[in-house]
Amino acid sequence: MSSSLEQLKASGTVVVCDSGDFATIGKYKPQDATTNPSLILAASKKPEYAALIDAAVAYGKTKGKTVDEQVEATLDRLLVEFGKKILEIIPGKVSTEVDAKLSFDTQGSVNKALEIIKLYEENGISKDRILIKIASTWEGIKAAHILQSQHGINCNLTLMFSLVQAIAAAEAGAFLISPSSVVSSTGTRTLTSVTTLPRRTLVSSPSRTSSTITRSTATTPSSWVLPSVTPDLFNSTAAVPKKLDSANASSLDIPKRAYLNDEPSFRFDFNEETMAVEKLREGISKFAADAITLKDLLKAKIQA
Repeated sequence: MSSSLEQLKASGTVVVCDSGDFATIGKYKPQDATTNPSLILAASKKPEYAALIDAAVAYGKTKGKTVDEQVEATLDRLLVEFGKKILEIIPGKVSTEVDAKLSFDTQGSVNKALEIIKLYEENGISKDRILIKIASTWEGIKAAHILQSQHGINCNLTLMFSLVQAIAAAEAGAFLISPSSVVSSTGTRTLTSVTTLPRRTLVSSPSRTSSTITRSTATTPSSWVLPSVTPDLFNSTAAVPKKLDSANASSLDIPKRAYLNDEPSFRFDFNEETMAVEKLREGISKFAADAITLKDLLKAKIQA
C-alpha cells in the first residue's frame, strides 16, 4: 500500500508544506508551501541559507535613508528570496506573510502586500503563484478583500480559530483560509462547515500529529502538512479514510451571517469565542516577536 502521504495526495487533497527548509520541501514533494517569520527565522540561522541573507542585505542597503527603512526592505527581500527558491522546488503556490505588526492596519497590510508582489514580479515571478498571508483579524480580512477584489492578489487568511472569521473570509473572497480549531470541542464541525466557504481550506492542526491530519483532512480542498508530521505520514501506510466532503457542508444547520460590512457584529460574535480571541492574540504576538528577532539579526548585518 502507498504511504499515508501519497494517499492524501491521491484523494484530491492538495498537500501544503509549512516550512522554510528547502530539503524538507524537496523530499516530500508538496503541491504548495507556506512560510511565516518564525520559519524564516529558524532557517536563517542555518549556514546553507547565508547566501540568501547576504543577497537580501545587499539589496536592503540600497533602499531607504535610515537603518530601519533598510531593515524593512531587507526583510521583504529575504521573504521573497525564500519564496523564489521554494517555487523552484514546488509546482504550485507559496504563501508569504505580511508582518504581524500590521495585523490591525488594513491599509498598511495592503501596502505591504503590494510591495511584496512587486518584488516577486521584479524577480520574474507572477502573482498567480503567490498567496499573501494575513492574520484573520477584522482589519486583515478587510485587507484581503481589497487585495482580492481590486488587485487580483490571492490571499491566505491565517490564525483562524472561529466560524465567525471563516464566514467573513468567505465574504471577502479569500482564496484560502487556514482554520486552526480542529482539536477544539467544536473544531471538527467548524472545519467541516467552512470547507465550502472559500475556494480552498488549509488545515492547520495545533496538535501537530499525523493522526489528526488523517482524521480531519482527507478530501478537504487543501491540507497543511507540518515538517514534524510529514515523516510519520511518509513512513506510514495507514489508510486515510474520507472524513470531510464539501458536498455535505450545505446540509449543515449554520445560521446565516454577514460580517464584511458589519464590523460591530463581527467583533461582538468573535468576542464570544474565548479560545479564538486568545489564540489569535497569541499567534500574532509570537509571529511579531520572531519578526523583531529576525529584523535585529538583519540590522546587525547591515551595520556590520
